[in-house]
Amino acid sequence: MERPIAVLAGTPVDTRMGVDYLEQRGIKTLPFPLSRDPREQTSFQISQPEEKQKRTLKILRQAQEQGCERAFVYCNSLSAAVDFPALAEETGMRIVTPMDVYSRLAGRYERLGVIAANAQGLSGIERVMLGANPQLDLLGVSTLPVVLDIEQGLDPGEIVANRHLAALTNWFRSCGMEAMLLGCTHFPYIKKAVENVTELSIIEPAEEMLRILLA
Repeated sequence: MERPIAVLAGTPVDTRMGVDYLEQRGIKTLPFPLSRDPREQTSFQISQPEEKQKRTLKILRQAQEQGCERAFVYCNSLSAAVDFPALAEETGMRIVTPMDVYSRLAGRYERLGVIAANAQGLSGIERVMLGANPQLDLLGVSTLPVVLDIEQGLDPGEIVANRHLAALTNWFRSCGMEAMLLGCTHFPYIKKAVENVTELSIIEPAEEMLRILLA
């Protein structure tokens, strides 16, 4: 019998996004949100490392009890805030996070813009990408209000307009960025709307994550 893949994310909304992403590809999943909403998740991410590891380990043990041997961490800032490699070693699970993708992406660019949910996610992306490519020029912005809009189910075009994302992409282009990385797993929700207002290439890492997970 096919074993389900545990989907971990910050809130029920982005957990559901991760579940939908995998199930649309015929993959059986079980959802495991760590928090009730984005603000609670941000508070969790800035809590003590021991507490974060303990709480996430408890979730992973619950996933194992339900038959999961692999985990798909569909949250950038959570991936930056928790030591998932250590948890993978402790549990014996195969755990894939967006950070696994960013180290691979780093060598493909010289100048990259990044939009993240919060500074935790942004700093994690910077750490991983510059660790892989110290010559990479990164411009980064954190914008929790966009995440809150997405959680409320607002229209993507409305979000892009109200949060001035066209101006943001224009700024990235004017600074010579080759592409903009969606450094939050909420942001594919607005990807097409962003592409409608810019010629800048938009990078979304989920496909590469899936390839790593299933390899």
